[in-house]
Amino acid sequence: MRAVGYQKSLPITDENALVDIDLPTPQATGRDLLVEIKAVSVNPIDTKVRKRAEPPPGEWKILGWDAAGIVRQTGPGVTRFRPGDEVWYSGAVTRPGTNSQFHLVDERIVGHKPKSLNWAQAAAMPLTTITAWEMLFDRLDISRPIPGVASALLIIGAGGGVGSMAVQLAKRPGNVLVIGTASRPETTEWARALGADHVIDHANPLAPQIDALGLGAPGFVFSTTRTDQHFPDVVKLIAPQGRFGLIDDPPSLDVMPFKAKSVSTHWELMFTRTTFGTSDMIRQAEILEEASNLVDAGVLRTTLTEVFGPINATNLRRAHALLESGTVKGKIALEGFGI
Repeated sequence: MRAVGYQKSLPITDENALVDIDLPTPQATGRDLLVEIKAVSVNPIDTKVRKRAEPPPGEWKILGWDAAGIVRQTGPGVTRFRPGDEVWYSGAVTRPGTNSQFHLVDERIVGHKPKSLNWAQAAAMPLTTITAWEMLFDRLDISRPIPGVASALLIIGAGGGVGSMAVQLAKRPGNVLVIGTASRPETTEWARALGADHVIDHANPLAPQIDALGLGAPGFVFSTTRTDQHFPDVVKLIAPQGRFGLIDDPPSLDVMPFKAKSVSTHWELMFTRTTFGTSDMIRQAEILEEASNLVDAGVLRTTLTEVFGPINATNLRRAHALLESGTVKGKIALEGFGI
């Protein structure tokens, strides 16, 4: 089967950073599905892993987690899918990635693809949907109000992949006021189009802009990017007894300033359940099934903004480079295999 991989962690400008290769097609065992990959999308974790993790000498590391495709084979323990089913998912960071023609994935983290989306539109959504869903409803629990505080959520980085899904999901309960941040006209408009009630500029201090809205202190803050840069403002603007969540990797994070306000801090990594094989791993399949229904009902929309062509090393290097520039709006996908 065709695949894209690497053997050394190299700058994305190096043509060997990602290369086209041929590998044996795997076989499904246990609860695994063998999926024929139709489309993938790229995420910041793709670039982070490429820079930090090298395979053993002589082996190849395959990146990619988001995918949409067709089940071609099922292991003997599979109960939820049959060959021919169209699926979407984001795989496990502990296993080979989706940048290959065929991919093995545990059925407990797989959902049926939305019927209303094409392959690229669907592939753009799983990782960011699960990340945003788990943060908003499992970690921050935005459906549980904070006493005496307006039900407002600040999303730092509302124009990015996770932020784009978080804006939509936060509006779903109907009683949460969403304040997004962006710094460019196109990302500001994007966040508004997705449902943000207000959009402020994260290139400037956040606390004064929140005060100027006259809405009171938000009880929930979700930081998707540059947490270390924005953290002092978050300490000022968040409500007492508020809940703060983050997904990025600040060099350090001293949460002691939160003590006076009794603010709780929540990390979200959507790979936790698969990495540790938690007993509720199937929750991710449930999220994807519910999200699929919401997409087909017109409640959620794909956050795909660009398709870079077929899945090959050249196009994936281009996608990684754009991600590393920090200027991506929404999601980038690649569809089909080609040279």
